[in-house]
Amino acid sequence: MTHFAMHAPGPAVLPTTMDTRYPLAQRTARIEPFHVMELAKRAAALEAAGHPVIHMNIGEPDFTAPEPVMAALERAVRAGHTQYTAATGLAALREAIAHDYAQRHGIAVDPARIVITAGASAALLLACCTLVDPGASVLMTDPGYPCNRHFVAAFDGIPRLVPVGPRTRFQMTRELVESHWDAGTRGVLLASPANPTGTSIPFDEIGRIVEAVRARGGFTIVDEIYLGLSYDAPARSALEYGDDLIVSNSFSKYFHMTGWRLGWLVVPPTLVPVFEKLAQNLYICASTLAQHAALACFDPESLAAYAARRDEFRRRRDFIVPALSAAGLAVPVAPDGAFYVYADCSACSDDSTRFALELLERIHVSVVPGMDFGVHEPSRYLRLSYATAMERLEEAAQRLGAYLAPGGERRRQKPV
Repeated sequence: MTHFAMHAPGPAVLPTTMDTRYPLAQRTARIEPFHVMELAKRAAALEAAGHPVIHMNIGEPDFTAPEPVMAALERAVRAGHTQYTAATGLAALREAIAHDYAQRHGIAVDPARIVITAGASAALLLACCTLVDPGASVLMTDPGYPCNRHFVAAFDGIPRLVPVGPRTRFQMTRELVESHWDAGTRGVLLASPANPTGTSIPFDEIGRIVEAVRARGGFTIVDEIYLGLSYDAPARSALEYGDDLIVSNSFSKYFHMTGWRLGWLVVPPTLVPVFEKLAQNLYICASTLAQHAALACFDPESLAAYAARRDEFRRRRDFIVPALSAAGLAVPVAPDGAFYVYADCSACSDDSTRFALELLERIHVSVVPGMDFGVHEPSRYLRLSYATAMERLEEAAQRLGAYLAPGGERRRQKPV
């Protein structure tokens, strides 16, 4: 008989009755960690030791929700709006999002097609749960946002990584879809604008991709989380190409509410009951308080703030791209959206991970190596985020320029 061993005044010590090596599901081995977190921990340690680290690794706006949204959250709390909503979200919020599609994109979207989710991550998880059978493959780009391939793997699907580079702006094309599609392919998952490259798919090319996928009886999911942060042409949603597409978006990036965990899907009308059923079972509903607050995102004052902030991101982009090139970090494709630059560091190092560590240790500039974004030439590239204040970007550019210049500090130091 097993007894608890008591040690006053401490708590009971539980006996060890089983092997701690739990029988994990095989899918967990297919989902990789964010390797960059080790660099992030080192950056935090340097900062704690008093070193002035400039964070260009964070994919998060430095702006927060504007005042009308904060005030709406406070009103919702005081009004006691803390109970569950419908699994598809507040009707008023779905209507507000539909109205925004009409106003900003000229697209008529039935609010009934909109499903409010716990962030864009939950949106894409729902989409994969709905559409991806075990063993089915989904085409996506390499490099790409790593969680997208893990969403597919989480439902025992196979993420088929399609190598892309500067020739296609690091984006998918119809030609690539047609050449990589096989009997096991179920659909494509696109991102435009994309993380880590900040590049968009030309809008006509999205249409050609959709046609190719339709012809093969597949699905098209388009991640538009950065759509509002488009700089060189008016933002156009893939929803223009028909109501059989599935489009995800979020309040995190354009609306600057990353920690509020609120996003949405626009789904084909016939699939709404399926998405509703899955949402009911997987997370019941998105945060009620966040939903009530998000209604204020569409107030005129909030919309004006978002437009001004988008212009500030464009200003930062226009500064940092030539500054990186001048420092010796080539930018093969200028980003047209989001807040990332995918820079070629091959002139400085043959290992972007080692080089990122060197920049962190020597000049305290924190960037992300390519290894987290895929397996196609990861050692060649760094991702840098310009979602930080202009003065910090200017300081980072100065440090990089001084360190990497011919005869600069780097030449006088031993390798890290």
